Amino acid sequence: MIVIDGSAGEGGGQVLRTSLALSLAAGRPFRIEKIRERRPKPGLMRQHLTSVQAAATVGQARVEGDRLGSTTLSFEPEVPQPGEYTFSVGTAGSATLVLQTILPPLLTAAGPSRIAFEGGTHNPWAPPFDFLDRVYLPCVRAMGPVVTAHLVRSGFYPAGGGRFEVAIEPCSTLGPFEALHRGEILGRSVRALIANLPRHIAEREIATALTLLNWSAESGCIEEIRGASGPGNVLMIEIRAGHAREILTGFGESGTPAEAVARRTVDDARRYLAAGVPVGCHLADQLLPLLALAGGGAFRTLKLSRHALTNADVIRNFLDVTIDHRDEARDVALVRISRK
Repeated sequence: MIVIDGSAGEGGGQVLRTSLALSLAAGRPFRIEKIRERRPKPGLMRQHLTSVQAAATVGQARVEGDRLGSTTLSFEPEVPQPGEYTFSVGTAGSATLVLQTILPPLLTAAGPSRIAFEGGTHNPWAPPFDFLDRVYLPCVRAMGPVVTAHLVRSGFYPAGGGRFEVAIEPCSTLGPFEALHRGEILGRSVRALIANLPRHIAEREIATALTLLNWSAESGCIEEIRGASGPGNVLMIEIRAGHAREILTGFGESGTPAEAVARRTVDDARRYLAAGVPVGCHLADQLLPLLALAGGGAFRTLKLSRHALTNADVIRNFLDVTIDHRDEARDVALVRISRK
């Protein structure tokens, strides 16, 4: 049985989620210790537990330690089973991260799957649904499977209450993926989502972002979300290029001026644009397990985060692959994955 130190490297929930995904996909049991040990609230929180439960259901796994606050977990999967499922976080915890836990093994499962996810769809500590739908899933489809997602209801932190549905048409094996050049910028936009809050917050975010980026007013829009369970505000800067797409996200929070939210998000967009790479820092982290399962691939991205480096270390425990990365410039890294 593989033993994983959950406190190693970045030491967050991604260590657990990647372990679950690759355990299912590779059919290798594991035990993880010291889960989130250095976090203010160590151990499994609700969204982590939902990921465990979803993985256990899909993989018909034998599990020990699957309870709130647990810092140790043993997981022994069987063959992943496609089908129709519904998984609910029960809080504003990210439902998109639950999807990313069980998606890799279902991409090459014996049949199609349809899955509903309930919880947070726009959470400050996870990719929002829009990123999942327009940045991450196009890369997944480029590897062979057909995966589509539909947002039923937005769920903002801290109220949650969101829902989205995903359909998966698997393929026999994942194909290699390469993203080495971004290409010409073809489109750009600034979009502010606002739910149960004054509209002027979104207006100020849009105005600040467009001014700082020197983009025209036609590049900005406001989307007022009806029917959300609580208040919410998200600012998204989307950049579409010939060979890539990226969404940079800022979340409004109590006590933080709209202008500050916009400035932080613009800083992220400027960094991505200046680097000239096709893959942003968050997408890089999410591509690593998929390329490792495919046994090959390469991409250029921003300088790898500690989060991504930790993810690479976890992957090496489950799969016999080489993950090479080197800095090509101050904020440009080339990542290559191959079978040993």
